[in-house]
Amino acid sequence: MTTWLRDETPHDIFRFLREGDEGRHQTARVTADGATWLASAAGGDGAALTRWEARPSSPAALPCGTVFDVVNVDPVFGRRMLDRLWEEGPGSGPVAMHRGRMMLFAAPGTAQRLPALLDWEEWGEAVPRPLCHGVGDAVTVPPLVPSSDASGPRWLVAPDTRHPWLPGPEVVLWACVRAARAASAADVRVSIFPPADPDANVYDVSRRR
Repeated sequence: MTTWLRDETPHDIFRFLREGDEGRHQTARVTADGATWLASAAGGDGAALTRWEARPSSPAALPCGTVFDVVNVDPVFGRRMLDRLWEEGPGSGPVAMHRGRMMLFAAPGTAQRLPALLDWEEWGEAVPRPLCHGVGDAVTVPPLVPSSDASGPRWLVAPDTRHPWLPGPEVVLWACVRAARAASAADVRVSIFPPADPDANVYDVSRRR
């Protein structure tokens, strides 16, 4: 493991994370414990973390499949999923945005099981097919400290503990189905008037006296 995991580094990255600027939105900020959890995904290969240590405001590539999987979804649909998870469910794990997509960090094994669960689910066809990243894949993770590049990856829910709760495939499936149902309900237009008869005569009544 690299020196990036030590409490004190030449760049004082962990001290910076611990300072906890009270004026910032903490939900989108990585804590020292969250950074340790992210670093654990790299295992013994510390090349990416060495670069991250030198440039903490830059994103890094981390492998999936051991510490976390990632479910990559359309941002509008992903927002509906998060609404369901936080309003009706158990909440979410870390969540990031990158290249116009929302990345939900999930329990290892989710990437393998979720597609099959969607295929069996009655509402599966209504779910925009997610991209699932698991064993053998790597994802770009937002920087540890806020970046001035507004177009780059950023945290929506940043990791803040060494052992974050991560939703498994069944929970992600539940959120997908609830989001699909919510989208379907939003498309339904209810009217107290019967549908117009296309063969009926239409008169201009604006001139009636």
